Amino acid sequence: MPLMPLSIPSPPEEWQIPITIPIGWLHGLIPAIGETQVIAIHTYALCILAGIIAATVLVNSRLTRRGVESGVVLDVIIWAVPLGLVGARAYHVLTHPADYFYDGADPWEVVRIWNGGNALFGSLIGGAVGAWIGCRLAGIRFWTFADALAPAMLLAQALGRLGNYFNHELFGQPTDLPWGLEVESTNPAFPVGLAEGTLFHPTFLYEMIWNVVGIVFLLTMERRFRLVTKTVGGLKLPVPVGDAVTRLQWGKVWALYMIWYGVGRAWFESIRVDPSEVFFGIRTNVWGAIIAIVLGIALFLYQSRRHPGVEPSPYVPGHEGRGGGAVDSTETYSDTDEPGDEALAESDSLATSGTGTTRP
Repeated sequence: MPLMPLSIPSPPEEWQIPITIPIGWLHGLIPAIGETQVIAIHTYALCILAGIIAATVLVNSRLTRRGVESGVVLDVIIWAVPLGLVGARAYHVLTHPADYFYDGADPWEVVRIWNGGNALFGSLIGGAVGAWIGCRLAGIRFWTFADALAPAMLLAQALGRLGNYFNHELFGQPTDLPWGLEVESTNPAFPVGLAEGTLFHPTFLYEMIWNVVGIVFLLTMERRFRLVTKTVGGLKLPVPVGDAVTRLQWGKVWALYMIWYGVGRAWFESIRVDPSEVFFGIRTNVWGAIIAIVLGIALFLYQSRRHPGVEPSPYVPGHEGRGGGAVDSTETYSDTDEPGDEALAESDSLATSGTGTTRP
């Protein structure tokens, strides 16, 4: 099949050549390090690093606007990032056991993360554990941090997907679309039996676009809608109130992130051609996406019912007053309030504002 004029070429393999940093000068201090030892930083790692830095800056800005002291995000990510990397590697290894556990396999390959093989869903699990630990130590509400992180996660993932492009990996099924991705026939992942010049779905690009649109979606939902509870058939369900400026809080933005990303990832995974474990005819990561969607819906409904008002502070009780930023709402809401106590929350708002009216 001849290449189409608008097809996306894979980058030259030279772009994958890692940046090497010599560390042989440490041999005198640490004999285990060879005199010619170097650390190789691959292009893929640089993309991930760029995503982490961009996400950190965005989270810090969002937390500061909530009233959190600038820089506290570093106290959290110092736990979240390492555990996220551990989770990403562990998830990948456990879902691709044939690649690591066989007769004659090198057991150390399991921990050689620089050789590739990381899973986003594993990083979410490990990162969530690390973020919880970091938030506990910093005195920040976990769900406040999660809501601030939600759009930043999409930004980090969008930048990180560039690494797959540089690595010529994780592409989709063959396609006749003009924006198909060119993949060399010598690529180990090139499907057997296909003609040289076959184009493939650029799933890295699809996910990048999906993530960028998701950022706009989350920020729009956060700023333009407030949810109150309404009893329907004996159940208290969240009902949106349009054009209200009270932002979604208590982990609801994070819940929307899980739903949004899960929907997109379920489709991207279903058209990929790289090998993966399959259960009941469905790829492992598609199951992960489905679980993310279900958990996101459950979290959104649960938090909407339990916390229909706004957070009283981004800090947990006992740590208030440390922030230097402006709080984004004049309304208050305590951890002990129950659904249906909107009147109490409104009374608190009037008392703290010193006026007889509240902001719409």
